Amino acid sequence: MLLASLLLFSEVLAEESIVCLQKALNHLREIWELIGIPEDQRLQRTEVVKKHIKDLLDMMIAEEESLKERLIKSISICQKELNTLCSELHVEPFQEEGETTILQLEKDLRTQVELMRKQKKERKQELKLLQEQDQELCEILCLPHYDVDSSSVPSLEELSQFRQHVATLRETKASRREEFVNIKRQIILCMEELDHTPDTSFERDVVCEDEDAFCLSLENIATLQKLLRQLEMRKSQNEAVCEGLRAQIRELWDRLQIPAEEREAVATVMSGSKAKVRKALQLEVDRLEELKMQNMKKVIEAIRVELAQYWDQCFYSQEQRQAFGPYYAEDYTENLLQLHDAEIVRLRNYYEVHKELFEGVQKWEESWRLFLEFERKASDPSRFTNRGGNLLKEEKQRAKLQKILPKLEEELKARIEMWEQEHSQAFVVNGQKFMEYVTEQWEMHRMEKERAKQERVSEHSVGKRTMVM
Repeated sequence: MLLASLLLFSEVLAEESIVCLQKALNHLREIWELIGIPEDQRLQRTEVVKKHIKDLLDMMIAEEESLKERLIKSISICQKELNTLCSELHVEPFQEEGETTILQLEKDLRTQVELMRKQKKERKQELKLLQEQDQELCEILCLPHYDVDSSSVPSLEELSQFRQHVATLRETKASRREEFVNIKRQIILCMEELDHTPDTSFERDVVCEDEDAFCLSLENIATLQKLLRQLEMRKSQNEAVCEGLRAQIRELWDRLQIPAEEREAVATVMSGSKAKVRKALQLEVDRLEELKMQNMKKVIEAIRVELAQYWDQCFYSQEQRQAFGPYYAEDYTENLLQLHDAEIVRLRNYYEVHKELFEGVQKWEESWRLFLEFERKASDPSRFTNRGGNLLKEEKQRAKLQKILPKLEEELKARIEMWEQEHSQAFVVNGQKFMEYVTEQWEMHRMEKERAKQERVSEHSVGKRTMVM
């Protein structure tokens, strides 16, 4: 509809142009006639007008033809560039929809080229930005750069993969940085605790340099972890040494009966493990050791009290106690002190190795003594004069112990057998194997009960004969 209207309007304009030209020629002839220009000159002038009009139209036609050629050339150039851009951008070639004029086609192609150029520029700019970010992150993480062709235009998929890669690098950097900061903080605390000054280039880089400048490579993180483990081991060793010194101090305080106010003077170094604390503890140990040498008899007697306690806890027989001859010596020399020190250390270790079993034996001993006490009360005729609830309570406890004791014995037997297999030696209580000791106790109890029963029978028989007489 619009095209038909435009064609009709064009025809009208052409007709009006012809009419206008005819009017102009008629007007010129009238002028020439009034002027009196001869006919031959009129023809010449008409030829001049015709030539002017023809030249003007030829010029206009040439200009329009030139415009057409320029448009066709522009179309060719645009199509060529557009094909190249589509190939570079990895998109489908541009296709004009339906029939169109040269002018519209040129305009559409030029618009599409500008759009493609913009897309190309944006992709190249994003690629450059991603490469800069990748370079910065790879340098800090000590990783190879992302493999991408900088000379070509990346596809949308390639850009998406590159963006994901950079995002992963950022996450890796954040994770490693968090780990680095955490390890660095622990390293600084350990160094402060140990009064350690960074003495290698790596340690100085960790402690003194800017955190953002530290290379967060896996190798550096592993080296950091190794450094932290080494420092923590040294710290643990230092703590163990300090704790050992404190144990020596407490032991010497007790042996030398150091008064509380004198102990308070050293209270500030009885915790912590820094170098100055360790030095102060060592000085106190040295002082107490010297004092110990000056109070030999007092110290040895204190050790003997402790030895006797361990003998009891370890269920030593009289023969085992007498086997340590220095215990009974009265020549209080440094050599005697050393023998006692060595023996107390040996006994402590012996008790710690057997502690679980000794505690089990102690529990059995206590239960056994309580059971014997209830058995004694059960055989006492006077117990029936008790009108309270104690009799029933004691009977329940005695019955409970009769069940508990065999269980304890079975548990101890299994544990002792396992221990004897591990240590290839017998577990001894009061100079004999524990299970033999238990069997002996039960046998003695049975014999005692049998003897008491015989006595009661004998007394009853005597009583009956007396009544008969």
